[in-house]
Amino acid sequence: MDRERGTLRRIIGPLLLGVVGTAILLALGFWQLQRMEWKEAMLDQIRQGIAAPPGPLPAGIDPSMKYRPVTLTGTTTGDEILVLSGTKEAGGGYNVISGFVTDDGRRIMLDRGFVPQDDRHAERPPVRLRVNGNLHWPDEKGSATPDPNLAEGIWFARDVPAMAAVLDTQPVLVVVGAVGGDAQGVMPIPVSVGGIPNNHLSYAVQWFLLAAVWAGMTALLIWRITRRRS
Repeated sequence: MDRERGTLRRIIGPLLLGVVGTAILLALGFWQLQRMEWKEAMLDQIRQGIAAPPGPLPAGIDPSMKYRPVTLTGTTTGDEILVLSGTKEAGGGYNVISGFVTDDGRRIMLDRGFVPQDDRHAERPPVRLRVNGNLHWPDEKGSATPDPNLAEGIWFARDVPAMAAVLDTQPVLVVVGAVGGDAQGVMPIPVSVGGIPNNHLSYAVQWFLLAAVWAGMTALLIWRITRRRS
């Protein structure tokens, strides 16, 4: 009897630690599943907003209007920034960010889309365009992003305020989804949710695996304690 009590005293600590640790890890896994459902609902809402019928450019614009579909007509200024980019089909190239003056005189920016490396120096003089697109404030610039090469007009991330200062426009960027007029060889790349990460399922799997390992190690430890006492 004393031996059994001693064994029980020795296993109660590891058992409690194992149960509590496993419960915490399982809770984190289920929390990630809840986050995944929230993220999927948010992405569906963004998709619906992107695909909504476009309206005129609002009088007052701020980042809360991200992804809002708009339609506008005007003329490019001929001034542009090239942002290093690439596609699966064409490989490396650039996104063309152009200054744009709307018919009512507002100076904004257009992300006109993609050109391959060989078209970097192609002439793109001012041209009149009809555009359907979406307001956007890309979050691409990080601490490791190089500064733009202003001499060559090459940037490594889209930074709306900084680009607007260089192109002498309002800090407003419209990503072109469809264009009427001479696209000048620029291929529109519409806004999508493809760049928004949703890794919560993989995080949940990791927590559940850790919970299984924690429970398994606890069971092994308790087995070894009981074997030592037998």
